[in-house]
Amino acid sequence: MDIDSIYRLYFRDVFLFLQGLTHNEALAEELTQETFFKALDGLKDYDDRQDVRAWLFTVARNAYYSHCRRTKRTAPLEDVETAPADTPDIAQLLVDRDAAFTVHQCLHTLDEPYKEVFSLRVFGELPFERIGLIFGHNAAWARVTYYRAKTQLQKMLSSST
Repeated sequence: MDIDSIYRLYFRDVFLFLQGLTHNEALAEELTQETFFKALDGLKDYDDRQDVRAWLFTVARNAYYSHCRRTKRTAPLEDVETAPADTPDIAQLLVDRDAAFTVHQCLHTLDEPYKEVFSLRVFGELPFERIGLIFGHNAAWARVTYYRAKTQLQKMLSSST
């Protein structure tokens, strides 16, 4: 499939996906263009066995995360990673250097594999599928392990404040 066909078929889906992430129409449009530009560059490495739309969403999500890093903001964690309102938001704490140091101290006390899974997800920005592969498990195992690590960190951080 060529990039023109991909663009015509999936532009709206990618745009709506990014608009949901950014809550900003202009930014979503800009990131959609960036997504298709990166997709054009990555089309030679595209694996035909993978769903085109899923691949584009991954490229779009990575473009959004890159944008967040460029603007010195922290990207929100995905749906399964939402925290109750009374617990500290780890992503926001990582923006402040002193708070980030506290998060790293707490992270250091976590047992394996929680420490490594959390680090790979947050700092390495790896998808759950890749994290699962690293440990010889599936993506569901990686999600559950990450969620447990995040919950442990939130408990530690709420007791330290």
